[in-house]
Amino acid sequence: MKYLEEFSDPGLAKKLIDQIHAATTRNWALMEVCGGQTHSIIRHGIDQLLPDGVEMIHGPGCPVCVTPLETIDRALAIAARPGVIFCSFGDMLRVPGSGQDLFSIRSAGGDVRVVYSPLDALKIARQNPDREVVFFGIGFETTAPANAMTVYQAQRLGVRNFSLLVSHVLVPPAIAAIMESSACRVQAFLAAGHVCSVMGTAEYPALARKYKVPIVVTGFEPLDILEGVRRTVVQLEAGRYEVENAYPRAVREEGNVPAMEMLADVFEVTDRTWRGIGAIPRSGWQLSRKYRAFDAEQRFEVTDIHTAESSLCRSGEVLQGLIKPHLCEAFGKECTPRNPLGATMVSSEGACAAYYTHRRLELVDAK
Repeated sequence: MKYLEEFSDPGLAKKLIDQIHAATTRNWALMEVCGGQTHSIIRHGIDQLLPDGVEMIHGPGCPVCVTPLETIDRALAIAARPGVIFCSFGDMLRVPGSGQDLFSIRSAGGDVRVVYSPLDALKIARQNPDREVVFFGIGFETTAPANAMTVYQAQRLGVRNFSLLVSHVLVPPAIAAIMESSACRVQAFLAAGHVCSVMGTAEYPALARKYKVPIVVTGFEPLDILEGVRRTVVQLEAGRYEVENAYPRAVREEGNVPAMEMLADVFEVTDRTWRGIGAIPRSGWQLSRKYRAFDAEQRFEVTDIHTAESSLCRSGEVLQGLIKPHLCEAFGKECTPRNPLGATMVSSEGACAAYYTHRRLELVDAK
């Protein structure tokens, strides 16, 4: 319980909040990249404790939320096939595709299983050599090493009935895409600590210099976020744009070198489509040529599935930080956690789910 107690201390939080108020003389717009940070901010009311001039903009750092609709539909097409065991983390089962979700496939007789590790899916494949076993590999750099290790092990053990449906996306290209948008209001970033624990901080200084934005690597507890905000505001007020690591207990500049070596072996960089945002060049991973035989998209020939987003759902604008969730006309009406229009409402890290769960509705002025 050490970090939950120490990094949620009300007295220390008040000191940080007072320091932020004292340092703020102008209006600033900061984006927290990670959906986990968004939930912590909303759950603890951090955004409402900040000075009126400091606005928190919620970023696209929810891996479930940015998994494109066409990838969900490809997953549904594979999961519905006879002889397939489709494995996924539980947070993907209620994410809506064009017409249904993975729960619907399971209720109709599809063999869809919730696992807690991709290695669980590999174990299922070894136990069922007469079945095709597919693991739905989504996420940012944080979850990619475990998926890469699983594919590496599948090849090493000769498990040919296992494959990976890959939808991995990368944070630095998303930051660049946000900054290059004509509607961008972001002046600084709180970078996701768990991503940097894998990849280090080497990719961020060039972004900070190019776009003249401070980037502070931040954790997820209340004091982590407040310290990240404090450092960011101090930089903005001084006209500096540097990379700072406010999460040294988990992040080193060089990252996790063995994990990065595994990623470089199993994956290669590719263009990726982000749900609600669109295509971002070189913003994701696909299996490298050496491991292409384990690519579920190629194995099941579903690459030609393309679908359009709902015109009613404004999750793309939420993910880009253009609107707050409660400003979407469907929020809390046509779109609720029980009947979500988009992944931002159903995901445990989605901004819309955070606003709905913690009662940030239309009558509340959420900065």
